[in-house]
Amino acid sequence: MLNDKAWARWTALLLLALGMFCSYIFMDVMSPIKNLVQSELGWDNTAFGTMQGSETFLNVFIFFLIFAGIILDKMGVRFTAILSGAVMLIGATINWYAVTDMFAGSSLEVWFTNHLNYIPGFDELGVSPFYKGMPASAKLSAIGFMIFGCGVEMAGITVSRGIVKWFKGREMALAMGSEMALARLGVATCMIFSPLFANITGTPKVSNSVAFGVVLLMIALIMFIVYFFMDKKLDSQTHMAEEKDEPFKISDIGQILRSGGFWLVAMLCVLYYSAIFPFQKYAVNMLQCNIEFTAPAADSFWASDTETVIQYIVMLVAAAAAFVSNFSNKKGMKYGMLSLAVAALVAYCWMGYMCQSAAAVFAVFPLLAVGITPILGKYVDHKGKAASMLVFGSLLLILCHLTFAFVLPMFKGNAVGGIVVAYLTILVLGASFSLVPASLWPSVPKLVDAKIIGSAYALIFWIQNIGLWLFPLLIGKVLDNTNPEIAADLANGTMTEEVAAVSYNYTWPLVMLAGLGVAALLIGLWLKVINKKHNLGLELPNIAKPATAEAEMEAAEE
Repeated sequence: MLNDKAWARWTALLLLALGMFCSYIFMDVMSPIKNLVQSELGWDNTAFGTMQGSETFLNVFIFFLIFAGIILDKMGVRFTAILSGAVMLIGATINWYAVTDMFAGSSLEVWFTNHLNYIPGFDELGVSPFYKGMPASAKLSAIGFMIFGCGVEMAGITVSRGIVKWFKGREMALAMGSEMALARLGVATCMIFSPLFANITGTPKVSNSVAFGVVLLMIALIMFIVYFFMDKKLDSQTHMAEEKDEPFKISDIGQILRSGGFWLVAMLCVLYYSAIFPFQKYAVNMLQCNIEFTAPAADSFWASDTETVIQYIVMLVAAAAAFVSNFSNKKGMKYGMLSLAVAALVAYCWMGYMCQSAAAVFAVFPLLAVGITPILGKYVDHKGKAASMLVFGSLLLILCHLTFAFVLPMFKGNAVGGIVVAYLTILVLGASFSLVPASLWPSVPKLVDAKIIGSAYALIFWIQNIGLWLFPLLIGKVLDNTNPEIAADLANGTMTEEVAAVSYNYTWPLVMLAGLGVAALLIGLWLKVINKKHNLGLELPNIAKPATAEAEMEAAEE
């Protein structure tokens, strides 16, 4: 069979993982150039946050996330993969058009300026994706991002199903870890290359970066099309219909919602991810506002495209070496890979300092996560302690956001000290990002019946999307409301848009995110109490060991 051949199943994984890699890049393509978005397009923080939060709007309020699961169940992996790729591309293209010169000054811009200022029902509930006075380009961009968000969520569940299909009974854990690692590298890739493409025509343009993301989504769709034919070939060999999971059933909701443990895990999920993903959209601008970056001379190597490419290669070496070290059985190979990873990480950080780029500094975020995620997953599989890891991850989250809020501003004016603090905090935040997912998702099967595990995950994803919609918007509103002097200076002409974009005080948005960490910590501690009281097994390893030699022999015979 095709999936018996290592090259074939790993090729299938690569096709799926590259699709997610491209989607992760587009998801945050505007984040590294938020200051340019403000100065060129005239979006304030509220407009930026509302547009960024729109990604999950249809998934949350129109329940598209549930429909995506139904489509996958009824139509299978192949159809849904291509559909998700096409939907992402359509949404991204609309998003790109909204920020181009073609839209600016057009009759369509006039229409959007005069319309969508009041949405019946949604405005009364306070959840409208638009508001009166929102720039027309931000409105259309939000519509495109909504459509893209439907596609990317559909792609996420489709890729997981595809990996199970090709790797069932084989290296499934390694395959899923590899897919997650590659997808997270998309965040770093976005941080490095989005500013580069914004300036590629000489005059900085937001549309250049977004166009870069659109081209990558075209590539993602091609990857899914190639996967279609590989998957079809596999099914023709097995002469079997595609394997289907249990479909999402409305009747399952009541059973799931009666589980106290489920609610604790779901709340941990929404609190933790809401403190990470929305933060990514503002992180680069936060660094620009707290660290005084001095741009290198235009003719310097550190300002060249060549430096950007070399730095990216160094980053890939650090990530690959750290990841491979987890699977090296020989000590010499293992520690050699670790040494290479550390050396490449140090080199990358030094290059980031030399090129004075906030985006390059934040790009280290996923690097430590890529290296330690397999370690943490293996630890939970063999040693357990999932609930304890959730608590520890929440503590790290609180520490990092409070460091950004109160410690980093103390180093403003100290270029070296500020960047060192930023690098260390971002790396620790990435480690925290690994701790929670590695322990959170394997805990769900211990809390709900196996027959409704698919429904439980769908419900958790829906709850998670509520936070991913709400908190980008809240960060933008808090940022504007706690920096009223900037709006006043812009209004009276004493400050330019370029200066205003890097002058915000991020203290209160960061305190709000730290508050999410505190809430997650309290729920994690409560979960430990519930686990001990009801013997849920959250601290037990996922892989149970036979208690006796006789049991081992029986297992071997079976």
